[in-house]
Amino acid sequence: MGRAEERRARQRGGRRAAPPTRSSGTPSEGTAPGGRAAARQAARGKKGAKKGKSGIRRFFTWKKLLGAFFGFCLLGIGAFVVMYMMIDVPKGNAAAQKQSNIYEYSDGSVMARVGDTNREIVDLSEVPKEVQRTFVAAENKTFYTDSGVDLKGTARGLLNTLSGKGKQGGSTITQQYVKNYYLDQDQTVTRKLRELVISLKVDRTTPKDKILAGYINTSYYGRGAYGIQAAAQDYYRVDAKKLSVEQGAYLAALLQAPSQYDWAVASPTGKRLVQARWNYVLDNMVEQGWLDKGEREAMKFPVPKAPKAAPGLEGQKGYLVKLANQQLEKQLVKTQGITQDEAEARVENSGWTITLNIDKKKQAALEKSVKTQLISKLDPKKRPVDKNVQAGAVSVDPKTGKIVALYGGQDYTKHYISNANRTDYQPASTFKPVILAAALENNSETASGKPIGADTIYDGTSKRQVLDGNGNKVGFAPENEDDQDYGKQVTVQTAMNKSINSVFAQMGVDVGMDKVLATATKLGMDTGKLKALPAYTLGTMGASPLQMAGVYATLDNHGKQVTPSIIKSAEQGGTEIQLPDPVGEQVISREAADTVTSVLTGVVADGTAKVSVAENPARDGRKVAGKTGTSDDNLSAWFTGYTPDLVTSVGLFGEDAKTGAQTKLYKTAGLDRVNGGGFPAQIWAAYTFGVAGKNTKFDLDTDQGAAVQPTWTPTVSETPSETPSETPSETPSETPSETPSETPSETPSETPSQSPPTGEVSTPAESSTSPLNPFDPADEDQ
Repeated sequence: MGRAEERRARQRGGRRAAPPTRSSGTPSEGTAPGGRAAARQAARGKKGAKKGKSGIRRFFTWKKLLGAFFGFCLLGIGAFVVMYMMIDVPKGNAAAQKQSNIYEYSDGSVMARVGDTNREIVDLSEVPKEVQRTFVAAENKTFYTDSGVDLKGTARGLLNTLSGKGKQGGSTITQQYVKNYYLDQDQTVTRKLRELVISLKVDRTTPKDKILAGYINTSYYGRGAYGIQAAAQDYYRVDAKKLSVEQGAYLAALLQAPSQYDWAVASPTGKRLVQARWNYVLDNMVEQGWLDKGEREAMKFPVPKAPKAAPGLEGQKGYLVKLANQQLEKQLVKTQGITQDEAEARVENSGWTITLNIDKKKQAALEKSVKTQLISKLDPKKRPVDKNVQAGAVSVDPKTGKIVALYGGQDYTKHYISNANRTDYQPASTFKPVILAAALENNSETASGKPIGADTIYDGTSKRQVLDGNGNKVGFAPENEDDQDYGKQVTVQTAMNKSINSVFAQMGVDVGMDKVLATATKLGMDTGKLKALPAYTLGTMGASPLQMAGVYATLDNHGKQVTPSIIKSAEQGGTEIQLPDPVGEQVISREAADTVTSVLTGVVADGTAKVSVAENPARDGRKVAGKTGTSDDNLSAWFTGYTPDLVTSVGLFGEDAKTGAQTKLYKTAGLDRVNGGGFPAQIWAAYTFGVAGKNTKFDLDTDQGAAVQPTWTPTVSETPSETPSETPSETPSETPSETPSETPSETPSETPSQSPPTGEVSTPAESSTSPLNPFDPADEDQ
């Protein structure tokens, strides 16, 4: 076709034929119609994709997003305006919410009624201006110029509440006053929003000085004290108008964490934190121009005075109430997501009816045993050391976990700290059963590959170097009591009976101290941040009679964890709070727990508790397991023991009557030394044999230990010395040839004709061990 025809064809609407393809494929693969169809399909796909993409863009344009944002803001503002108009400032009700707490014995009879709120309102003019400013410097430096709210802090609080993170910081003094005086401590979104609105209204209509006065008069300062006047009296024995700047700064610092910062009961960490907070307050005052820098530098931390007990809590009542409050507060923190200080404020004088697990008869018996076996033998006028003796005890039902009796000290009104749950003294050799439990639970072996059990042979040489698994010295060589050697071949049973330090030091390393501490935690001890050090085999950490009662109750309960509880029920306003079950899961095997119990019957049958417990006329055939303990320098002495149905831990502590510092018990009641087999074991026996049931036999799943008929008698290379002089004079001494009164099934594996010392093997002073609580220095601030 020539050019003329092509031109005419185009004019008629025709098209020039496509040139033939050069492809070797079939004709249809290269034809124009097929190509045009594919092109049209591709075009439609691109057009559709473009149309869809542009549709999404049209839906999410920046104008629409900006409009939605402003719409949301307007909606929020509108809602806030409505809230502001609808929420009125309520009538103050903080004082009205405070009611008596009623504490009952397990039988429902009233033990104590604690109710008069410790609060006295004072006018701001009665508080020195400098002291007023300590609270502003501590909590809200912009108080005098702000609008009464911290929007950022409130927003953070709302988010924390919604996410379940609990309390937030950053509230202004006005907000905290509104919460204390007009609202409550509930951590809810509704309460926080009401707090915000009411704070704005209060700040607009109320002078700043009146708000500050309300804040310092309604805040909780710990020790049951509400308001600055009560706090000034409780902590410094002065009226608020006589507070110094230093004292005011302490009270202001205290508000951040009253339970943690109370100097009388604060841990070393708590004391460091409150001192840091105190410095922060004073430094802020200097920064604000309220305090001269030179005057500030001359100030010293004002150590508060010891607490005064509330009336009606004399004797043991205050100790019982205090522990009940602490356990209830712990449960509120756990279940309601509030802080410890909020829980404390919610429990104090808030209309609770708390029924305790305390059995009136057992409680009276425990108090009587301490009085007859210890107090009656002390004469502070004749021997100054006698006034420094403190006793503590806790008695627990191992099947239920109920605390049935407790002794916290001679009188709560005279000694505020409860000896029953203080943790600042070493449990010493009462920790040795934990090491054996860890060995049994972990199927541990000696360095020579022998399984560790009651009959395992160890070297009882005093000051023997402890070796690791490779035979290398670990730098620890503990001394046995009086540096006595027990020979190179003693059984674990004998070592427990005689409380041989060198044996258990080596056993702890054989097991692995990390495993030992893990087992201690499972059994109920608070091991915290303790490092896995060999020194802890001697019980050089801190522990309380409450903790040790829980440990031994778990052993008595065949390895099912027992967490001693003093509360039977707690009810407020008709609502009863749910309490955890004191008996938990199986934490060590029954066989391991029962084997330890079997071994501990040997301590009573022919060991350090033989005279005070095994040969006690009131025993009446009851089977008993237990362990004595005496710490380094005779700072504490222990006996923790149990029958099949009752566990009781008794501790004696040397405490300076004036300073509260730890002191030695040497020469107490005229004795050379106070050992666990002395006063503690005597108190235990007088109490237990008077109240324990007649369930005289342990149901043990084990083929080891002193409670099992021995199949052989190991040779002990050295005969222990005669009864030491520290055995209390009122207890008859045993004769060397005396045969144990127990049946053969209780006879320990060593030869009965041997007369072991009745005194306890105390924890010696070791140059190679760490301090009382040898934490890693890097963890001091934890």
